[in-house]
Formats: sequence, C-alpha cells, structure tokens
Amino acid sequence: MIESMVQVRISDVEIAGNFAAALAKVRQGMEVIVEHEHQPVAVLRPMERETRTISEILALMPKDSTAVMDAEFARDIEAVIDGHREPVDASNWE
Repeated sequence: MIESMVQVRISDVEIAGNFAAALAKVRQGMEVIVEHEHQPVAVLRPMERETRTISEILALMPKDSTAVMDAEFARDIEAVIDGHREPVDASNWE
C-alpha cells in the first residue's frame, strides 16, 4: 500500500474538461479525489502491483511438477521480465 500519498481534489467538471491532466497527477504518484458539489464521488490512484516471489510461485505449482529452481531457471525468468518492460497497449480494450 502506498503510504502518505499526496491528495489532489478536483471537481467532476474540471476532470471532464482535462482528464489527461488528472491521469498525469496519478502517474506522478498522487491520489486524485473527484468531487461533485464538494462531495467526494471517486478516487483515482496509482495501481498497486501484485507481485510474488519466485519461491511463492513455485509453492503454488502442482506437487507432481518437475520444475526446478536453479541458476538457469532464474536467468530465464530475469530475461523474460527484462524483455517485457514495454507499456501496455490498451488501444483495443473495450
């Protein structure tokens, strides 16, 4: 959880006029509280990434799995992570 997050309050009219600016604040780590007539109605905040360690993932594997946590496996995982740091393309989301 993000602690001591900076909060910014913005009206629903303002956010409708410049949603990109509100998202820019979220990308900077701020929490944007959207208000209607000075009453909070929504909150935009950076997503919390759910992460697991490799050992946690291995613990979830079936008992009959033949996967082995060795140096080669670790290098393979690091290569996959390093090879997929591009931003998500959401252009085709509904």
